[in-house]
Amino acid sequence: MLGRELLFALIGTGATCVATVLGAAMVFFFKKDMSAKMQQIFLGFAAGVMTAASVFSLLLPAMEMLEEQDKNVILPVAGGFALGALFLLVLDRILPHQHIGSDTPEGMPARFRKTTMLVLAVTLHNIPEGMAVGLAFAAAAQSTEAGALAGAVALAAGMALQNFPEGAAVSLPLRSGGTKKGKAFVCGALSGIVEPVFGILAVLVAGTVTGIMPWVLSFAAGAMIYVVVEELIPEAYLGEHSHIGTASVLAGFFVMMLLDIAIG
Repeated sequence: MLGRELLFALIGTGATCVATVLGAAMVFFFKKDMSAKMQQIFLGFAAGVMTAASVFSLLLPAMEMLEEQDKNVILPVAGGFALGALFLLVLDRILPHQHIGSDTPEGMPARFRKTTMLVLAVTLHNIPEGMAVGLAFAAAAQSTEAGALAGAVALAAGMALQNFPEGAAVSLPLRSGGTKKGKAFVCGALSGIVEPVFGILAVLVAGTVTGIMPWVLSFAAGAMIYVVVEELIPEAYLGEHSHIGTASVLAGFFVMMLLDIAIG
């Protein structure tokens, strides 16, 4: 049965990874970097999508699983959420990375090139996304309900929508900074490969212990919300009060919510 779950997870995370690769390919069609306003819009949209996905595709399904099993809801959901946020906090402190538009590296000191540091920054965003999509498709493979797969597809669609500009947000600045087109594309594409990797790892962990799926779903939600609060929303506002940032966050949440309702 685990083989079916892994296959579903690979298909789902593979689709979101392809969206990142296609976004990175924009470096072959555009010469200029994204404007500050466009970056605000894309980052805000991603924040909204990830927030809605955490609620509708991860936390609520985790609660429903526990209620169906007549188990306590509070500890697995709250505990998993807290552990997920803590995991990303530790990873953020350890993994060397540098955000686009910033001259200050974060994480542990390392002698990596700036291009590598930029890719690692986006990789941090994609880790919880890969876990979320992989787990959603694995849960759909386990479920006998007709709408389970549709819900996973809705989540993958929402993630793909925000992964496309994310891939471009890596490759275009690298190109404008003097990196060759081919290398800029590869760097942008590599940032999405982590999604299938962590999606599969999350499914393997969830499949090793009976009843751990609600914990892992909540873990992924906590990790995603950490990314939203720590990275995406501050970058969407660029240090200033911004109606564009607010509108893009709301738009992302709205689109992901509609996808979940319409498809899921």
